[in-house]
Amino acid sequence: MFNFADLKNTLQESIFTWNYFTDFEKVKLNVKKVEKELNILNYLIGKENIEKEFIDLITEYPKARKALPLLIAVRKDKLGSTPIITDIDALVPENKQYVFYDELNENIIQELLIFFRDSGLKNVLENKHIKNLVDYCFGVEVGFDTNARKNRTGILMENIVSKFLEEFCNDNVDFQYIEQATQKRIKEVFDYEIEIDKNSRRFDFALHNNSRKKLYLIEVNYYSSGGSKLKATAGEYQYLNDFVKTQGIEFIWITDGKGWLTALNPLEETFNHNDYVINLDMIKNGILSKISL
Repeated sequence: MFNFADLKNTLQESIFTWNYFTDFEKVKLNVKKVEKELNILNYLIGKENIEKEFIDLITEYPKARKALPLLIAVRKDKLGSTPIITDIDALVPENKQYVFYDELNENIIQELLIFFRDSGLKNVLENKHIKNLVDYCFGVEVGFDTNARKNRTGILMENIVSKFLEEFCNDNVDFQYIEQATQKRIKEVFDYEIEIDKNSRRFDFALHNNSRKKLYLIEVNYYSSGGSKLKATAGEYQYLNDFVKTQGIEFIWITDGKGWLTALNPLEETFNHNDYVINLDMIKNGILSKISL
């Protein structure tokens, strides 16, 4: 039907769209969680006796403290796992997470004042380097969101494959597909019993031929760069192919990306072992119709 050269020579250089870079909906949601607190802290911008104003504000509105870590671009969990040194002479690191969340007392107030000075926030707010903390934290959250880009690569690949599967099912009415196919959902939608190798097993897609009662389980991924992980990935999909084939189910692995050019041997080994290892170009050119005949 096709050979390894077809796969190797048509690997996609990119699947990235503009919405890959920043998830603005998540950014807005995260800022909204502390928007009231940030507006309270806005009061401090440009104040002359700012240390006293800071203490007075925190004393009156102690819940406003929970927004302070965001102002230095640190999450609560990271703060809890990063002991802080406040005395350079002693060099004793201590977990300071409590100063932002525990019940306010005089010790915490003094700790907050040290944080306010040493973090640089006092200088930034006093000298009006920031005009609005809500807008500032929107930018902080955009920065945080860049760390999630790696996870979005998988989502992008799934979205592209989903579009092709939708078009295929529209053109072939005997076929139906579902996303995030668990054992339970496959039973509910297709009335098809499958065995799974682990409780957390969730296939990216399940494609079902309703007239022939034929099930295809599909996994998808994309690798823009190489790495040692690719060899193990190829081996994993050999195992998964064998596991589902014993149940009379077809397994389709859709993978793409120039990263595979650094690991062609394990990819070719899996290609020769599995019945269906394909990429996006093959789907675009109608390979699904050939597979499902």
